[in-house]
Amino acid sequence: MAKAVKERLPNEQIIYFGDTAHLPYGDKSEAAIQAYCIKIADVLLKKGCKIVLIACNSASSVAFELLIEYVGSKSKVINVIDPMVAYVSERFQNQKIGLIGTKRTVISHVYHDKFMLQSPNIKLTALATPLLVPMIEEGFIDNKISHDIIDNYLSEDSLTNISGLILACTHYPLIKKELSKFYQDKVEIIDSAERVALDLHTYLSEENLLAGNSSKLPDEFLISDYTTSFAKAAQIFFQDQITVEHYPLWD
Repeated sequence: MAKAVKERLPNEQIIYFGDTAHLPYGDKSEAAIQAYCIKIADVLLKKGCKIVLIACNSASSVAFELLIEYVGSKSKVINVIDPMVAYVSERFQNQKIGLIGTKRTVISHVYHDKFMLQSPNIKLTALATPLLVPMIEEGFIDNKISHDIIDNYLSEDSLTNISGLILACTHYPLIKKELSKFYQDKVEIIDSAERVALDLHTYLSEENLLAGNSSKLPDEFLISDYTTSFAKAAQIFFQDQITVEHYPLWD
């Protein structure tokens, strides 16, 4: 997500907080995720962020409304789900759409509920794919192991005869080519990172909040705990050396 935002908004300063001490969120309780999100919001507000982007589907599904109330007028809170629902509603009327994500995102039914309100004629079928995140973080991408896991998941009956596949986890764009290959490029792979970055650019432009060239500040990458899996994932995403700061949520 951070990479997509940086590409779309190169002049904006990104302050990224990776809660590596508590990942993955997909198997955490609703109360735990909400507590983590409040702590992270405090950090970002102290940093003066004009936008708080919840770059996680699991967190977006259970903590978005809470964060809006908590943050109030101090910042604008954006989640990764609404831009996806808006795009799919516009693009895939009267069609069947698949979704893959964490257990928390799938059992929350947040996508299903939003589609029922906005586009009830879209048939959404969701599948929890809990092995994909650890697979990606361990670097198993575009090899026999990743192919076997992806083939096993996407061969489920619920994901057949679909027009599009929503990637309801910000790790999944790293395997976008493999997912498309499984469907022989006949199914649109819907990347949340691209849609959110586009919507964020639109919002900042409309509100006259876009940063200019002269105001560029260095990006900051904060993590609640140093893990080798984060280091691997960051290298894969950014293909550069990035400096991270250890910033524990609880001392």
